[in-house]
Amino acid sequence: MQEKPALPELDRLPPRVLEAEAAAPETAAARQLARGQRDAAVRGVSSIEAMRAAVQRATSVLPTISAVPRHGVLDAAQFRALAAQGQPFLMTGLVSRWPLCQLTQQVLRDQYSQMPVRARVGDYINTAFAPDRAMADMRMGEYLDLIDAGDYALPPYLGNLELRELNRLCHWPVYFDKMGPPRFWIGPAGTITPLHADYDDNIFAQIWGRKRIMLAPPHHEPYLYPKPANEILIGSPFDAEAPDYQRYPLARQASLIECLVEAGELLYIPAGWYHQVHALSFSLSSNRWARAMPLVLSHDDQGVRA
Repeated sequence: MQEKPALPELDRLPPRVLEAEAAAPETAAARQLARGQRDAAVRGVSSIEAMRAAVQRATSVLPTISAVPRHGVLDAAQFRALAAQGQPFLMTGLVSRWPLCQLTQQVLRDQYSQMPVRARVGDYINTAFAPDRAMADMRMGEYLDLIDAGDYALPPYLGNLELRELNRLCHWPVYFDKMGPPRFWIGPAGTITPLHADYDDNIFAQIWGRKRIMLAPPHHEPYLYPKPANEILIGSPFDAEAPDYQRYPLARQASLIECLVEAGELLYIPAGWYHQVHALSFSLSSNRWARAMPLVLSHDDQGVRA
């Protein structure tokens, strides 16, 4: 039997956490502490824990919203002023101008079939925030073949990937003083990112397809049975689309907002807002996280500045 040829180009993918390393408590604790200190220094805050508490205090006095408002294209000053209010909003008319929006799904196979990708496979929902969750490295063409075959209970998902080849066709606005690299999310209808909060401001561009995003404000975190993956990323076992209030009774007190994000729209998700993402059709999305103090704290940092 002929062996499958090696894929040296897959070395371009970042190294994965080894299962043994992830399972070692002392190693994990030291890595977590170092990461927390580094994250705080990058954002210019005394600690991530203090920043999270300040975000929750700031949002606790905001009015309740039942829908995410839509706006036209905003310049940087307009965006920052609106974002400082601490609530999510949609923006139309900007992402739709990107060259990548004008292409089709077939372009992934025709032009990018050799691009290395890492797919989330198996039950990636219940293991979403585990460092050693099941993933498989492959080429884009192989991923599309896997999707076309349809032999899965949960569709494999390309999530949180830095795909520079695709980013060349995007024109990101400069809304934050410091931003992380663009991350891409690709998959068919049915791919899900479970409920979680990132304590960084986030701009999320829906490039192809349509997604349902369920949102809940930061100060409702105690109702959502939080399970920290690290100081910046907080997961939740609660399914916002299929609530099980017998198992998670406190979640009845959480305000859940449904937001449908259409192709060509950009969603601002403020730091600390919980969100669950569900693709309703084949989707290509991309996002960028700020690497600075959340804009909701721009008028009053509540003593968290380093």
